[in-house]
Amino acid sequence: MKAIDCHVHVATAEAIASGGRFREFAAKRFGVSLEPVSIEQTAEKYRSLDMMAVLLAIDAETSTGNPRVPNDLVADAVSAHPDVFIGFGSVDPWKGQAAVQEAERCVTELGLRGFKFQPIQQAFYVNDPQFDPLWQRISKLGVPVLVHTGTTGLGAGMPGGGGLKLDYARPIPYLDDLAARFPDLTIIGAHPAWPWADELLAVTQHKANVWMDLSGWSPKYFPESVVRYANTMLQDKTLFGSDYPLLQPERWLKDFDELDLKPEVREKILVGNARRLFGI
Repeated sequence: MKAIDCHVHVATAEAIASGGRFREFAAKRFGVSLEPVSIEQTAEKYRSLDMMAVLLAIDAETSTGNPRVPNDLVADAVSAHPDVFIGFGSVDPWKGQAAVQEAERCVTELGLRGFKFQPIQQAFYVNDPQFDPLWQRISKLGVPVLVHTGTTGLGAGMPGGGGLKLDYARPIPYLDDLAARFPDLTIIGAHPAWPWADELLAVTQHKANVWMDLSGWSPKYFPESVVRYANTMLQDKTLFGSDYPLLQPERWLKDFDELDLKPEVREKILVGNARRLFGI
């Protein structure tokens, strides 16, 4: 296996609907034309690349009014293509006890291996105590959470950013608080967290339960500090992710090849660390 892509979005018609009015602007931001891609097509793409993919659902119904990408859709994709997909569910934190119960169902009934949260899109602070019951349940379930950090393509270029607020995704204090209060909860900070990249590096270095993925940015645009820490102190806690379909894995890997990384670190980021995290 060449790599494990830890940040892959469902690209079906349901996913396009879930992005609502923000989807078009995100596509423009990344310079892509987003047409629906079936689960089968996505599976075949990653199979042909000799990769596995962490497939992500999203539920931001309360904050956006858009339909969610169903957790059952992701579970069915994993069931149909277990050689390719690792499934992550999503719950809307604002749904309270229903979100807690859905998190339980995702793991115990659907067999999903983690959860995706997008605080900007879902309009919540991860360290708000009202959401503690959800983090407590996920922590007990023993699966990781992937939490978006830094800016987002959603709303980029819209007047007022479409009303989306970037502050929700700042690593310090929000992600740092969450990691400190729930030390048994494995947290993956998604993306290099620009413009707060150094904050995510600091949290990842300080908190044993925090990892980071490098999705959403071409490696040629990584801040120098991200490359330096990934190559040294954080080499065992850094994961490859593309942000497919907004950023294609082939493009990401091509630019990743140009980074000055030790060969053993390159292998860890592409596949070794994810194997360890997911027990593959």
